[in-house]
Amino acid sequence: MFDQETPLPPCSFVIFGATGNLATLKLLPALYRLEEAGRLPEGLSLIAQGRRAFGEQGDEAGWRAHVVELLEQKLKPEPAVLARFIARFDYLRGELAEGDTYTRLKEVLARPKMGVCSNVVFYLAIKPGDFAAVIKHLDACGLNKPRGLHRIVVEKPFGSDIESARVLNQLLHRYFEEEQVFRIDHYMGKETVQNLLVFRFANTLIENLWNRNYIDHVQITVAEEVGIGNRADYYDKAGAMRDMLQNHLMQLMTLVAMEPPPALEADALRDEKVKVLRSIRPIPRRSVHAHAFRAQYKAGRIGGGMVPGYQDEAGVEADSVTETFVAAKFYIDNWRWRGVPFYLRTGKRLKQNLSMIAIRFRHPPQQLFRETPLEQLEPNWIVLSIQPEESMHMELHAKQPGLGMDTRVLKLNASYRNPDDQPLDAYEALLLDVIEGDRTLFIRFDEVEWAWRVVDPILKHWAQERDFIHAYPAGSWGPIEANRLFDGEDTEWRNGV
Repeated sequence: MFDQETPLPPCSFVIFGATGNLATLKLLPALYRLEEAGRLPEGLSLIAQGRRAFGEQGDEAGWRAHVVELLEQKLKPEPAVLARFIARFDYLRGELAEGDTYTRLKEVLARPKMGVCSNVVFYLAIKPGDFAAVIKHLDACGLNKPRGLHRIVVEKPFGSDIESARVLNQLLHRYFEEEQVFRIDHYMGKETVQNLLVFRFANTLIENLWNRNYIDHVQITVAEEVGIGNRADYYDKAGAMRDMLQNHLMQLMTLVAMEPPPALEADALRDEKVKVLRSIRPIPRRSVHAHAFRAQYKAGRIGGGMVPGYQDEAGVEADSVTETFVAAKFYIDNWRWRGVPFYLRTGKRLKQNLSMIAIRFRHPPQQLFRETPLEQLEPNWIVLSIQPEESMHMELHAKQPGLGMDTRVLKLNASYRNPDDQPLDAYEALLLDVIEGDRTLFIRFDEVEWAWRVVDPILKHWAQERDFIHAYPAGSWGPIEANRLFDGEDTEWRNGV
């Protein structure tokens, strides 16, 4: 990731589940944009596996026509680039659970049409329930060898609790070395998330303030307007805690709270993230309600139209108590952060799409302005916006021109993107890292395990409470009851950048 001049090795890239939502919405557009930018190696061949038959055109021609149609709908592809891109593809129709699929895959990999392959990437863009079948069949055909060259990419969720995460890890390690396993969290590929490392560790001004002496609390919010769509079969078993907070939001928290690594190397960076997770204060069962809150959206208005409540979504059980909103409070008991609460919040059908990290600073120790209109000063903030726009800014006070002692808040913007800079999709960066073999932004298993240790007491407590769940109207910022998590009376959720 950090050395963009490193030449990319030739490689075959196999996408299992190539006709599914993840591949359609994220992987194929990201791979095309890398092609357009000239970042894919000349020897890269792409093999798409799917169950779908493409009718009269035949699978190969039908798949390529499908990719062309897809990209023309989502992007404005250049004809020459598009032709070069689809020429990389083979299409392999077959079932994930059938050994013949992998026998034919091995034959395709033995005759790469773009050059001799030195490694193969297997991307599991499939349901977690299908992981085991694919991993075992890859081993049965010898496709996980030679070790150290071939790579396997696993999408979250990494298990549904600590026990299932360990089972999945044991399965992976039975057939692959840890160096071959890439656990992907696409939030780690976002520009602002990566810029957080530079923002903290390349600026003496910032790093000196980044501790319990100056920071009052930290808020991390990932809000979504959308509902669950057609994902009820997955989401009604997972909920917002497993789907978002245990992985995306906790990864963001580790980057905010981590110590400077000795070097920008994969294991050095991940060592520091694990230290943060290990330092999180355990939540006793009796204290779950003081540290976590869940709720579920009901019918409401978004974008001028009414949307149904969660229990009315297709495929959702009528009496489901699966959370679509979760807020949690964590304490990191180390020298830097002792006593500073970290508030994490995520939900669906909220008022707007918003992802941000907001750091609130303490008030000055001396109230010099008690006898002036400035008695109730607003706190200082550093805000890092991830979505809908990527930006960073600081909020400071300055006196307004005039005779009175009135102030206004100034926003010192540190926007790193020029108007003509093209935004980089998270998957573009991460797919390129997979091809290069750079594991810096990918998740090591001890990160997964410690994150599950933190949230498991909450999930087990909620599993016993099956009779009631709080509700909030779609199009709102969530339930007002979530405010009970705050330590200070003057603390409230920040709902905008």
